[in-house]
Amino acid sequence: MAKSVVVSSDQIIQVLFKSGFVQTPRKGKGNHKAFYRKNEKGQIEIVIVPKLEKTPQGVLNAILEQANLDFETFQKLLKSL
Repeated sequence: MAKSVVVSSDQIIQVLFKSGFVQTPRKGKGNHKAFYRKNEKGQIEIVIVPKLEKTPQGVLNAILEQANLDFETFQKLLKSL
């Protein structure tokens, strides 16, 4: 289980960009943005990120699971911003 960290959706999006995701053109409802990338197997991974100043831990965990990122990798990418 991931440890608690307070991050904004903008920080999450920057980490997604660093890990190879690109924003989908005109996808996502309301304040949500969608991102995708192809994984090693050629499958497309899709991640939906809601626009929030403080992302709740459960939402962050769900985003990391969708992105196939573990918490340690997320923290390393976040620190390198």
